[in-house]
Amino acid sequence: MVRRYDPERRQRIIDAAIRVVGEKGIRGLSHRSVAAEADVPLGSTTYHFKTLDELMVAALRQANEGFAKVVAGRGALEDPRADLAGELAALLGDWLGGDRTAVELEYELYLAALRRPALKPVAAECGVGLGEVLEQRTDPVTARALVALMDGICLEVLLTDARYDEAYAREAFSRLVPSSR
Repeated sequence: MVRRYDPERRQRIIDAAIRVVGEKGIRGLSHRSVAAEADVPLGSTTYHFKTLDELMVAALRQANEGFAKVVAGRGALEDPRADLAGELAALLGDWLGGDRTAVELEYELYLAALRRPALKPVAAECGVGLGEVLEQRTDPVTARALVALMDGICLEVLLTDARYDEAYAREAFSRLVPSSR
């Protein structure tokens, strides 16, 4: 049997894992379910990811990168003249306004980190990175509070299937960081 060179296989496996978690949740994630979704042999998933924890770390890291791109796309977060509360509310609107699969996946993997120590440092990366961006505009304690409020609003929207209320979010953020306008 000739082995095919397939440089994209690892990425396809990660993408498939994200789709499996999006459709079936963490409980539906297995090497077998991911192999079927990626249309690769079962051995390929275990070759690239020896354990499910390794696969979940890769999926969570990719989800974090997606959020980091949304944050980077809002360069005004770093602009001292911009209304920070309004920018954060708009950021959440961008994040929650599109396909919620990525948001749901990220939070599902975060919660999995409670029982899977390998996920904990990766789960923390996103909040730490956002906190570092916010520290350019405020102090470290306020930055952490803003990240926590963002997480709370996201969880509330996801768990209640409520429509995201940008005006409410802006008001909540402005209580922590008064408008600079």
